[in-house]
Amino acid sequence: MENQFSRTELLIGAEGTARLKASRVAVFGIGGVGGYVMEALARSGVGTLDLIDNDRVCLTNLNRQIIATHSTIGEYKVDAARKRVLDINPEAVVHTYKTFFMPETASEFNFYAFDYVVDAIDTVTGKIQLVMQADRAHTPIISSMGAGNKMNPAAFKVADIYQTRVCPLAKVMRRELKKRGISGLKVVYSEEVPIGTHSEEEVLEIAGENDTGKTRKRTPGSNAFVPAAAGLIIAGEVVKDLLQYKV
Repeated sequence: MENQFSRTELLIGAEGTARLKASRVAVFGIGGVGGYVMEALARSGVGTLDLIDNDRVCLTNLNRQIIATHSTIGEYKVDAARKRVLDINPEAVVHTYKTFFMPETASEFNFYAFDYVVDAIDTVTGKIQLVMQADRAHTPIISSMGAGNKMNPAAFKVADIYQTRVCPLAKVMRRELKKRGISGLKVVYSEEVPIGTHSEEEVLEIAGENDTGKTRKRTPGSNAFVPAAAGLIIAGEVVKDLLQYKV
């Protein structure tokens, strides 16, 4: 009998479909990248999604965020995302958290409960904390590196953080994770040189983390296709890893 996942099941079989339905994935950051991760995981049949973001949909999100429409402006992103997921798959379980993930809020989350964690947040401090929490719980994690100030969706690669090059955010993460004894981290990163952003200092300024947080956050340029490409690549890696699928 046909169902909404019949075409997926032709690729991964009934066992794979059941495995995805039984999986629980946390997506931290429901923006340009994380929104597309959420969308693809929902359409793939992942049964339980935890969506974490404290921001609301605003006018400038319309150019790139899949949850952003004129009808959702002003809504919390996780609320708009939950409605979208359940409209795609009414049987999904969706937990939402209006939380800005940082070391101070990390204790709100049980990383042992997740089968996979997606890091699609912007702040370096938050990203490092996510990696550390997932490492302690032995929970697989994949991190998005910089998708802002870029124009080429074909420049993304999947690699270990210590094999990355060009990406200024990845350089900062390599240094900080090495200090903390993290031996590896799967990331999606771009080898395109960011437009107008080249240094570690500028990466931290964009994240609002220079001068111990005193520097005003700089807004990067973005578009409809680069964050989307990163998000779909990440979702593909999550699904493959959950299925232990080799390509």
